[in-house]
Order: sequence, then C-alpha cells, then structure tokens
Amino acid sequence: MQLAKVIGTVVASRKEAELSGLKLLAVAPIDVRTGAVKDGGLVAVDSVGAGVGEVVLLCSGSSARQTTVTQNRPVDATIMAIVDILEVGGKVVFQKD
Repeated sequence: MQLAKVIGTVVASRKEAELSGLKLLAVAPIDVRTGAVKDGGLVAVDSVGAGVGEVVLLCSGSSARQTTVTQNRPVDATIMAIVDILEVGGKVVFQKD
C-alpha cells in the first residue's frame, strides 16, 4: 500500500467498457516522514469517494482488483481509504481538516 495525495481528476470519454462508471483520479506519492508530495504519479480508481487535495491510501497490482468496485476489472491502482491522520514517531505529519 502507498500513501498519496489526490492532485486531479481524469476524464476519458472513450474507454474499455469495464471501466465505465468508475471515477478516475490523478494521485502523486507523498513522503511518509514529511507529508510532502514527491515527483511522479499515476491514475487510480476511486472506490471510497475521495476528492482533490485529500491524502489517500492506495493499493496496486492484483490487490487493486480486490475491492467491491474493482472486482474483475482491468485496474492497476485503487484508492481504498481516505487518511484522517498520519503520525510518524509521535509527530503528526498530516491531519485532515
């Protein structure tokens, strides 16, 4: 699993039928120690109703197809939780407003 920040939405008017109805979000990895957004990113299916600016927990690979929303669909990354608090070494790195 990875921590990431939702940085945008992805709209695809033409796509594989198995992706119809799925919300796609652009996410960037975050540094666990600082909460800072790191370089890179990917597109993930949203299974929990996340929005831009939220810190999320995502899974990738075959695990991404294990949620109710993504079961047997051709996805490689799924947002499966919205993070409320990230605490490292007794210090709060991130806290949702």
